[in-house]
Amino acid sequence: MALQSGGKTVYGATVGILMLETRFPRIPGDIGNATTWPFPVHYRIVPGASPDRIVRQDARQMRDAFITEARALVAMGCDGIVTNCGFLSVLQDDLKQALGMPVAASALMQVGMIAQTLPPGKRVGVLTISKNNLTPDHLRAAGAPLDTPVMGTEGGRCFHEAFLEDHQQIDFDACRLDMVDAARALVRDNDGIGAIVLECTNMVPYARDIRVATGLPVYSMYTLVTWFQAALSPRRFAMELDDPR
Repeated sequence: MALQSGGKTVYGATVGILMLETRFPRIPGDIGNATTWPFPVHYRIVPGASPDRIVRQDARQMRDAFITEARALVAMGCDGIVTNCGFLSVLQDDLKQALGMPVAASALMQVGMIAQTLPPGKRVGVLTISKNNLTPDHLRAAGAPLDTPVMGTEGGRCFHEAFLEDHQQIDFDACRLDMVDAARALVRDNDGIGAIVLECTNMVPYARDIRVATGLPVYSMYTLVTWFQAALSPRRFAMELDDPR
């Protein structure tokens, strides 16, 4: 075996995930369910970072707590840090400056890139857990246009209240219907939607349902983190040479 270099304690998991402090169930597809990922990840809970505090208040008030737990992930051996709430886009710059390594704080960071893939006359729409709380500051911090069409889950059967109020029991079938309804409303109420970004990481389990209901490409924190990890730990491809005979 060739000479190996060290410097870490734990190897093989390049992505560290900063988690809000919650008690609600997390099904496969959710960022907080470890079976979601086709690669190993590290987790760290940020004490006191409730969904209500991060979404309905100002996440920047918890800047230092997020930096502290992110540094713990780096010490564990992570080469890149992500978070489990799209509203944490406002901490993107603070985290990457404090850590000195790649950070992807919000699924909203994909909006600008996705827009470049769409044909003329088409634009990206966003589904969020709370349209009322998603401000220009969140969009600006993610590099998303301030006129990005946004649809929230307020007024639905279950999704909005269940996650923001951190319910211990959730009707996921009702959540699925909420997501499909919100996606259809986004497309119905805004001309030219060519792709959808799911702001909330709890929406990922319903990406396929949204795709089927709208016929549009659906991006999420899952698509962002898998792209992010692919660069931190590139796949090694077997070299096959043509047989010269």
